[in-house]
Amino acid sequence: MNPPSEQKLENQLCFALYACSREITRMYHPMLEELGLTYPQYLVLLVLWEKDESTVKELGERLFLDSGTLTPMLKRMEASGLLKRTRSSRDERSVVITLTDKGRALEQPSTCIPAQLMARAGGTEEQVGDLLERVKQLLAAVNHANRNSEE
Repeated sequence: MNPPSEQKLENQLCFALYACSREITRMYHPMLEELGLTYPQYLVLLVLWEKDESTVKELGERLFLDSGTLTPMLKRMEASGLLKRTRSSRDERSVVITLTDKGRALEQPSTCIPAQLMARAGGTEEQVGDLLERVKQLLAAVNHANRNSEE
């Protein structure tokens, strides 16, 4: 008995996005390993390179991660000297994350990573840009729907 086409794995958008995300993350692995980073740590650094300082809450919102996932990773990154965590002087409940010199120093050697990934994947800059915009629109719509269902 064949399942209806909408029940087939290859027709599930969520699976295609999930599997593609895992494969792209695998492509990052050797490049990030040279820098001593995991993919989630790289994402944290991307946010901090853009804006030298962030709260844990802001990082969580940007990365779609809860503090229970983010805090242990930030502690490991602090232990490895990539960033500092300090309590906010304005709000004792808030933890501010700032880059160290070691964390800043990783920005330059990581600048080639996006181009290397695109070359390995065989996509053009225009194709990747178009796809990125469509996925960002989908992410915004799904995030909005999830927030509305939580109310």
